[in-house]
Amino acid sequence: MGLQACLLGLFALILSGKCSYSPEPDQRRTLPPGWVSLGRADPEEELSLTFALRQQNLERLSELVQAVSDPNSPQYGKYLTLENVADLVRPSPLTLHTVQKWLLAAGAQKCHSVITQDFLTCWLSIRQAELLLPGAEFHHYVGGPTETHVVRSPRPYQLPQALAPHVDFVGGLHRFPPTSSLRQRPEPQVTGTVGLHLGVTPSVIRKRYNLTSQDVGSGISNNSQACAQFLEQYFHDSDLAQFMRLFGGNFAHQASVTRVVGQQGRGRAGIEASLDVQYLMSAGANISTWVYSSPGRHEGQEPFLQWLMLLSNESALPHVHTVSYGDEEDSLSSAYIQRVNTELMKAAARGLTLLFASGDSGAGCWSVSGRHQFRPTFPASSPYVTTVGGTSFQEPFLITNEIVDYISGGGFSNVFPRPSYQEEAVAKFLSSSPHLPPSSYFNASGRAYPDVAALSDGYWVVSNRVPIPWVSGTSASTPVFGGLLSLINEHRILSGHPPLGFLNPRLYQQHGAGLFDVTHGCHASCLDEEVEGQGFCSGPGWDPVTGWGTPNFPALLKTLLNP
Repeated sequence: MGLQACLLGLFALILSGKCSYSPEPDQRRTLPPGWVSLGRADPEEELSLTFALRQQNLERLSELVQAVSDPNSPQYGKYLTLENVADLVRPSPLTLHTVQKWLLAAGAQKCHSVITQDFLTCWLSIRQAELLLPGAEFHHYVGGPTETHVVRSPRPYQLPQALAPHVDFVGGLHRFPPTSSLRQRPEPQVTGTVGLHLGVTPSVIRKRYNLTSQDVGSGISNNSQACAQFLEQYFHDSDLAQFMRLFGGNFAHQASVTRVVGQQGRGRAGIEASLDVQYLMSAGANISTWVYSSPGRHEGQEPFLQWLMLLSNESALPHVHTVSYGDEEDSLSSAYIQRVNTELMKAAARGLTLLFASGDSGAGCWSVSGRHQFRPTFPASSPYVTTVGGTSFQEPFLITNEIVDYISGGGFSNVFPRPSYQEEAVAKFLSSSPHLPPSSYFNASGRAYPDVAALSDGYWVVSNRVPIPWVSGTSASTPVFGGLLSLINEHRILSGHPPLGFLNPRLYQQHGAGLFDVTHGCHASCLDEEVEGQGFCSGPGWDPVTGWGTPNFPALLKTLLNP
């Protein structure tokens, strides 16, 4: 009788919307630039929604991440399996029962979960979804460079108060697909070409970062790497093959991707999708590579959320993942950002190395109560990922020392406190930097990023069979750094050691050993009289522009090879 009364009560709440709460009151719902509404969705149209169920034992999970990632811990490298993680974080039986009964009563169909049971994706008609989530009103939208179609709600949704202990948020209502910040810069002017390079190619990267022709995968380990793409973009095998013919002649490499997770559309190749694959596979040369591709998804789904669920649903994954996705922290709800951070923590517990681009807006800028502040991005600001900034050559056409690329994203989180592993490095920067912006522009106690950097300026990419020069952004530096970590994993695996896993605790303990320190240049920020477009500046040691610096491969290998 109690259960029946509970279900009747829940169903009454669905219909009345009374005694309800808003899980994401702080989620930005304004339409991103370039998107337009096509009007209300048909009530009988089907929609896919993702329910993030409340997890358990998150403090214990955090402790385990620290234990398996800290070289001074006896648990170092003893990573959890997906099944271990599932046993730890799986929602309580009450949560699972309550949410499933609520969805069943609303007529949700074809619900499927993941191994960790903390996400539930269901299909409903628009009519059912609007009854289930009072306040939501679904519209069709189109936008982005590829005219992507999505279904979203411009109005906030409510949940029955009885679900407050059980549901973190519902995905597929507000957040729009990301757009690329990758740019093609004008070609610098040069007179004469003796001894010069004409843009960044794999051979330039290998020379600058001191890789030899022998620094490639062995082909005999079970090592693998992956890049994840959330733009409505595709890479083409023919572009990868042509890229390797043009630029891969002096090192062993693979000319095709091992596995595509998701759907590869038949449309034109995108520059960012091509860049990710081509430079991950030329830096991490001859190593098995996966691509997570979101095109072909249903228009109600959030691509980044889909990727996180894939990680929670596969036991055997590549050791290194590079991701070029990011959003401003302030555009995301607290419920969403905290839950995504937990998903990144789950990956760290399993020994996955997640590298995220730091972004291409320098320190960023936005106005709060009439005053400018810097604008951090997420997941770059997550304490559980390794964030990659960007550099340029000091002399644009010579393989020389690197300086800051002014677009390199970096700064201090307004959401996450400074993790203990970077306490010493960040405190030293804040106390010694001669060019610190006014304290009102940033949260000095927040998680500081990036952690490392690599070249981000002037890349050659093959897209739709056309070689394209001068492509720039931290979307370039991230797969390069990821590929080099995959080569180090190769040596570790062949030596009987576990893969690197979550790198930051070790990276900061070793004070950036094995990296070229970048000490010249500042990145961009607010164009106002106080800071005049200048954010933070690089200097000796760690800084929030280039982190600890860029890879010197033989030294980095030596530093990271042994347990």
